[in-house]
Amino acid sequence: MTPIPTPPDDEMMAVHHPDDDDHDDDHDDDDHDDDRDCHDDHDRSPVPTPVLTSLHTLPTRRYHLTRRGKIAQSTTERYLRDDLGFGTVLVPDGNGGGRGRGGRGRTDATIAGKIVRLVPRTLGEVSSLWELLTRRDDDDGGTVRLAVVDTNILLHHMDVLEYLRDDDDDDDDDNDENENENGNDDATSPSKPNPHPRRRHRSIADAIVVPQTALEECRHRSLVMYRRIVDLIRSSGDDATRADDKGRKQKKNGGGSGSERCFIVFADVHHVDTQIFHGWKGVSKADEEEGVEDGTTTINDENDARLRNVARFYGEALYDYRRRRRTGARNANAEVVFLTDDAQSRRLASSEQPPPDERPGDAADRGGLYYRARSMRDHVSLLQKEDPSLTLLDLVAQFHSAPGPPMSEGIRGKDGGGDDDSGGRAACYPPHLSSQTLSRGLQTNRYYQGIYRSDRDSHTEGYVTIRRGEDRVAVVIRGKADVNRAVDGDIVAIELHSVDLWLGGARNGGDGSDSGGGGGDGDEEKERGSQSQTADDRNEGHDRQTKKDDAGIAADTAEPSLRDAENIAEEVAVDDEGEELRRPTAKIVGIIRRNFHKNYCGSICTIAVSAAAPEEDDIAPSETELARPAAAAAFESESKMEGERTTMHPHDVIAAKHEREHPDGVTSTVVFFPIDNRIPPILLRTTQRDRLIGMRILVSMDSWPAESEYPLGHYVKTLGVTGTKETETQVLLQEFRIPCEPFPAKVLACLPPADYKIELEPGRTDLRHLPVLSIDPPGCKDIDDALHCIELPNGNWQVGVHIADVTHYVEAGTAIDLEAANRSTSTYLVNKRLDMLPSLLTTDLCSLKGNVDRFAFSVLWEVTPEAEIVDVDFKKSIIHSIAALTYQQAQALIDKPEKDCKGDIQAGAVKRLAKLARKFRSRRINAGALTLASPEVKFVLDSESLNPTDVQAYTLYEANALVEEFMLLANVTVAKKILRHYPTLSILRRHPAPNRSMFDGLIQKAKTRGISICIDDSKKLADSLDAAAEITSDDPYLNQLLRILSTRCMSPAQYFCSGEYQAKDWHHYGLAAPVYTHFTSPIRRYADVCVHRLLAAAIGVAPLPVFLSSKSYLHDLAANMNRRHRAAQLAGRASVQLHTLIFFAGGDEGEGGGVKEEDAYVLDVETASMSEPSFTVMVPRYGIEGRVRLTKIAINDECLVRDPENHRLGYKDAATGKIMASVSVFDRVRVRIWVRSTRDRKELVVDLLEPKILANPHVKDDDVDTEMGASTVTSSGKKKKKKQRISK
Repeated sequence: MTPIPTPPDDEMMAVHHPDDDDHDDDHDDDDHDDDRDCHDDHDRSPVPTPVLTSLHTLPTRRYHLTRRGKIAQSTTERYLRDDLGFGTVLVPDGNGGGRGRGGRGRTDATIAGKIVRLVPRTLGEVSSLWELLTRRDDDDGGTVRLAVVDTNILLHHMDVLEYLRDDDDDDDDDNDENENENGNDDATSPSKPNPHPRRRHRSIADAIVVPQTALEECRHRSLVMYRRIVDLIRSSGDDATRADDKGRKQKKNGGGSGSERCFIVFADVHHVDTQIFHGWKGVSKADEEEGVEDGTTTINDENDARLRNVARFYGEALYDYRRRRRTGARNANAEVVFLTDDAQSRRLASSEQPPPDERPGDAADRGGLYYRARSMRDHVSLLQKEDPSLTLLDLVAQFHSAPGPPMSEGIRGKDGGGDDDSGGRAACYPPHLSSQTLSRGLQTNRYYQGIYRSDRDSHTEGYVTIRRGEDRVAVVIRGKADVNRAVDGDIVAIELHSVDLWLGGARNGGDGSDSGGGGGDGDEEKERGSQSQTADDRNEGHDRQTKKDDAGIAADTAEPSLRDAENIAEEVAVDDEGEELRRPTAKIVGIIRRNFHKNYCGSICTIAVSAAAPEEDDIAPSETELARPAAAAAFESESKMEGERTTMHPHDVIAAKHEREHPDGVTSTVVFFPIDNRIPPILLRTTQRDRLIGMRILVSMDSWPAESEYPLGHYVKTLGVTGTKETETQVLLQEFRIPCEPFPAKVLACLPPADYKIELEPGRTDLRHLPVLSIDPPGCKDIDDALHCIELPNGNWQVGVHIADVTHYVEAGTAIDLEAANRSTSTYLVNKRLDMLPSLLTTDLCSLKGNVDRFAFSVLWEVTPEAEIVDVDFKKSIIHSIAALTYQQAQALIDKPEKDCKGDIQAGAVKRLAKLARKFRSRRINAGALTLASPEVKFVLDSESLNPTDVQAYTLYEANALVEEFMLLANVTVAKKILRHYPTLSILRRHPAPNRSMFDGLIQKAKTRGISICIDDSKKLADSLDAAAEITSDDPYLNQLLRILSTRCMSPAQYFCSGEYQAKDWHHYGLAAPVYTHFTSPIRRYADVCVHRLLAAAIGVAPLPVFLSSKSYLHDLAANMNRRHRAAQLAGRASVQLHTLIFFAGGDEGEGGGVKEEDAYVLDVETASMSEPSFTVMVPRYGIEGRVRLTKIAINDECLVRDPENHRLGYKDAATGKIMASVSVFDRVRVRIWVRSTRDRKELVVDLLEPKILANPHVKDDDVDTEMGASTVTSSGKKKKKKQRISK
């Protein structure tokens, strides 16, 4: 025994919060819940029980097999103590400091908007534990519970542990209690107290013990869940403070104190009473009776035994304490519960302790004299029996196979958790290989490891990136069988198909369009294709196509390719000459690590909803007589060659197959459909099906057994009613993973004090004498940039671009820097802004507001009046902006006559800047820079409700171009500077040249109008678009439309590290710039923050942070910035889409909106044989793109004329054969835009008005005119009384 120094008590609560990057670390939920991570099996050779003293060590010898086949011995010593009491809790520090040496072990929490120090307090005596358990004053005579949690509870049931009932819920429940079923309130009348008061549960236990063993295992298996439990433990200190405050208030009013969550961290690893000594066997009595012998124990077995010892330790202590104080003791009943989903551990818990005095309950409630072992589902079911108002069953994770068609009897799960077993049903997917097999296969390169990424529109198609030498290659995974239960973000093992099954060869259709893909071995796999698709495959494809065809906001650019986004090859050469390229395919053979820790947003679809009829207001105003009957939201009529055929909506097919009621009479399985198309439907077991219909909810995945067609999950929380602005805004933030949580206390602690004053510092140049001004949109609060332009004595001009010096406040490596790196960008929605940095920096200290001093990073040029650059310099500076102008104000100064500008400093500076900007812009255009366009529009919002009242096109001024030119100049100049000093570590931005195949469609369509488009380089493309302006001079918008479509044929620009690409690949195609970066917006882009640090190091004013010297770190950083930037763009577009729906819905929300009739331009025409007659249009007024379906023309109509060569649809007279009406690409048509509510969402619908013949060829012109006037729409979107139709 070796004595050791006594550590301070606060070290027992120093739970480590790792600063590792947020990887997709999670566990494999695929196996049974009683399985654990398989370490190498080690023989345990315990030493005899030592004589216990206050401090001693417990040596443990272990043996393991080396790679060379030898047996090696290792001895470890664990410090044991008998003075650790009953664990440690966090409490607020009343003195503002920590205990021990310098307050070690303290942690910060935010309580009521203030940062509070929390310090650990050890529960030294059982009386302290008892006082903690019985802290509620409103629960006389009840049973208090202390729960000890196993590792699998931390991994799978964090939503249950985090549950805390609000006070409002209690108030509602109390109101419900005051009325019984007969409407008589005598039962709970104050004059007649209830002899059996019902327990009000606020959480799953009065105190929850988190053993150190469970914490360490959780950290090893899932960093995400580990961080959640650590945050939950820390928040228990907040709860204690709120409970004390609430208790004082309630006692003052004559009530009892409240009860909040209480977490106890127990150092079982070092506690002498929870150790495993000689003589322990990991076999239960029941197993012994069945002849099971004691085999070799593993580390996991020891950890399980130690956790059971923790439960026994607490149970014995409370049992003895209650026996000593039974007479007159308040809350005499106490129960210790060991929560575990490990069935074997529950059996051992029963056999390892004496039998109870009485054993109430069923056999599933395993227990002994001191504690009971339950699964989480059993425990929650018991709580809900005691308190029917509790709704916790929905939060319990599922692990057993999802039920199939309704069965007459339910089968209890083997672990007693109440989940339905598979019932011997056949597997829907191939089994995953064992970890040992995968490990051997990965070492021999039979299998490859990578992260599975689903395609944006399908969860059954995706790719896995693997290494092929020094290159990275994307391997295609297609079809349910090959995806094999993998979910986007899973780390998987794949096995490549034979080369003849790779995409691109003649046997696979050349372009890989065959929906079957390669899938396995033998001729049966080779013959898979669209003819062998399952019904669900076809339903999902149909659903995916429907979503693609929905009307919505027009896209700005194409989706980035893997080559452009991450420098990943999509094709590899399969011949020696390298001429034949194919896309490799593979199948997933195993899941190495699951990515189940995310929550998904969507809605449930039930069979009952399928029968709902559409409301009258949801029917097109002029199509009332054509309204579909009941179940219009769920069925879709399709005209086929053989006649009319009605098919069910894909969601209904899945819901009808999987929805069922459970034999318990309480729960039912429903199907949840995520908004994110990359995620498959999820089967939920819920007690509140009817309540969740029509709501947006969050759901978490739990497992995906091979016997279940879809993954199993559990309900997390409700966001709100489907379709409301607040709810749908939350939905889009959740869908695109936009960080929207408040900044944590550790980030806010990095901010300067509120009374911080900006003063000149050493090493900073004072430029406050210069007439600096900013030009921004109206209402802009985060002003990144400012400009100045003065005349120099030599006749040249000095131009300065001054950018907010964010890095002065955001020090590299600090909490605020890590938070900004994670968020990467600010997100701009129609009605709100989500900042990358706290508002103190975003809108105050870093914002270059007028008439205040601010720190800046300045780029200063000396230029001639002809815009020739003479010199450039870079300075850390302090500036004083003399004005914060809007674009309109700056434009007024540009247009101001010269005679009125004498002595006007602002006007003189703006006019000089405008003159230089014109010359800079002319040079860029001549060099090949593109002048592109966007369909973007802006909303006019009501000042109070923030609902859209109007939609307007953006008005661009010359002042906009002025600012743009100097920002581009600054970015190019800084890029050249940092590249000279850090040629392999610079953060740059590249825009790859477009692939010709992306432009083929536009080139062919332009030819129909006599327009030639050349894309050999950006200069030729720019010249082509300029030449097209002369051809389309009769309709100016056509040229703008061509520029919009050209933009959409290009991939978006990407951030990258200069060391990852060759210099020829740094080029920015759209700007015709050899190098480019982002420097001018550090308040809202983290890339600019990195560039500021690179530039500061390049000019010698600050050292380069160490992490910016790592290429691997820069690669991950650039990938995250690209991902976040794209997500922010998509979220902004989704917000515009949401407000567009609100606007066209009319009524109270869409003030001034409602149904609209507008001109539109045809973008594409569906001319394929036997396809639905339709074409795609863009509505310039609202920036809307949607498909117009010619519903009055049958697919096989003999009068329908399809002209693929000219991209035209026409309708001819049956008698004469003359074309009566037609539409071609770029034609202008008249459409009606309205909103239809279907199923769980609203959708924008675009109907054709003109040409009238195509809108309804079966009605003569006079009839069409009469019919069009039969049902008109007011500005509020309500239909006027329909006039009687006149027929001839």
